[in-house]
Parts: sequence; structure tokens; C-alpha cells
Amino acid sequence: MRTRVVLDAPSNLGLRPPAPGTVPGCYKLAGALREQRIVQRLGALEGGVVVPPRYDRGDWQEGDGVFNAAALAAYTVKLADRVERHVRAGEFPVVLGGDCSIQLGASLALRRLGRYGLAAVDASADFRHPGNSERIGAAGGEEVALATGRGQDDLTNLEGLKPYLRDEDVRLFGNRDEFEDDRAELAGLKIPVVTVGDIREWGAQALATATAQAFEIPELDGFWVHLDADVLDPTVMPAVDSPDPDGLLPDELVALLRPLLASPHCVGLNVTIYDPDLDPDGTAGALLADIVVSAFAQS
Repeated sequence: MRTRVVLDAPSNLGLRPPAPGTVPGCYKLAGALREQRIVQRLGALEGGVVVPPRYDRGDWQEGDGVFNAAALAAYTVKLADRVERHVRAGEFPVVLGGDCSIQLGASLALRRLGRYGLAAVDASADFRHPGNSERIGAAGGEEVALATGRGQDDLTNLEGLKPYLRDEDVRLFGNRDEFEDDRAELAGLKIPVVTVGDIREWGAQALATATAQAFEIPELDGFWVHLDADVLDPTVMPAVDSPDPDGLLPDELVALLRPLLASPHCVGLNVTIYDPDLDPDGTAGALLADIVVSAFAQS
């Protein structure tokens, strides 16, 4: 078994403020999961913290592109340095976010090393970009588009490595069935989307196993798993910024994650979006920690 290393990436730079004068609370995700003893339960080493810049949108207005862009670019490089070091050492980083923009750090790190895939487990595709939306701004809803080279150059072409991910190397799981517009665009790009309905029809374990096997091609050096807590149904995970109904249940998510994380070609995991400010009794955080630990357990 590869050595797991838990690394905190408590950035909230990619989300809109929940209310004027406030900042998104997902920067507390790592601390909340650590309170659940996730490091010890995973048998992991301590990877420390990649401290993010201050959340400050300044005088940003709609139409100005991605807010916090300079801070996001700097943080992406800083996080990529740490992720790259662990992957090069043969370790398995478990990165505790933060919002979904931290995925750019992992994608940049892996692009430096070769060609890698992404299995993103998320309620939405996070594929908003200037070609399909006039409301660009929050990188936490745009990181898959940015990683595949869509959007402003100061985020999509760091170190001249655009794109960090190829379209054909991305797989999306857990999207809500009603997002038809997203699915049509992604289908045209040949980016597979497995919705909640698909998972229930075909089986989480079977679909994940097939995906892990599909990543076992000579052209790929491995793949990364990105987990957004909003893939869960809000009846069990209300503590997210966009709690969409009809999500996965805990057992379904564990069954989906387990074959992906067990693959020898999987090189790391992000956990994102859970907001302890929306979970005063810690119930949702305890559930998320249980899911992550169970997903690594041998079936």
C-alpha cells in the first residue's frame, strides 16, 4: 500500500461570498475533518498546510473575469509544488480543501509530470467558461473548464503548460440529471458524464471499475480523483454552498470511490466544498470523514 499523506489546502478563493462582508466557510473543511481524526484513521502521514492568500475581491465587478485571479494563480503554483513532491516520492496525497479551485493545483502538478486523467465526483460539471456563460467569476465552478484550457490565460496557461488536462482524459460522476445543457456541450467534446440516474441504473461499483480500467492505457501516467461534497444529497450533506436535490447517498458514494482509489493508477484525492459554518453540530462533517475513510477501506 502506498503511503498516504494528508495535506491541507484551505483555500476559499474560488467561491462567491455567502453574504456581503463575509467569506466562504469551506476554508474550515480541513480542520473539521481533522477533528474527526481523519489522519489517524487513514493511517496517513502529516503533510502540513499550504496556506492560501487572503480572500479579497477588491473592486472586482461582473464582467472582469475570474475574481481573486492573481491570488488563485499564485496559490495554484504553490499547491502544485507540494502535490508534485508527494507524487514524485510515490506517496498518495489526500488534499483537504477548500473549494474546488484547489483542483487546479493538482492538475498543474500532474501536468508537470506527464499526462494524467481526472475523475471528478461532483454535483455539477464545473465547466462554466466564456464560451458558454456571461457570468464568469467563481473559479470553484469553473475549474474543469480552466484545467482543460478554457478561460483567461493567467489561470489556464501557468508555466506555459496549457492545457493541464485533455478533454478526453476527464470523467465526470454524480452530476444531477437535470443539467441537460452542460451534458450536451460535454458530449460534443467527448467528455463522459455519469449522472446520479446512470449510477443507480448501472451500479456505482461497476461504473467506477470500468473507469479505472479505462485509465489504464499507455498514453496516461495515472489519474486523480476530485470529490466535491455537494455530490451527496442535501438530506445528508446540507453544508455546501449549492445543495442541489437528488444527489447520491453515502453508500452509493463509497461504492463509487472505492474502485477508483484502489486503482494502482490513482495518484491522489481532493476533498472539497463542505462548509462547517453550515454544520453547527458537525454531523455532516463526521459523515464526510466516514465516507472518505470507508472509501479507502478494502471491500
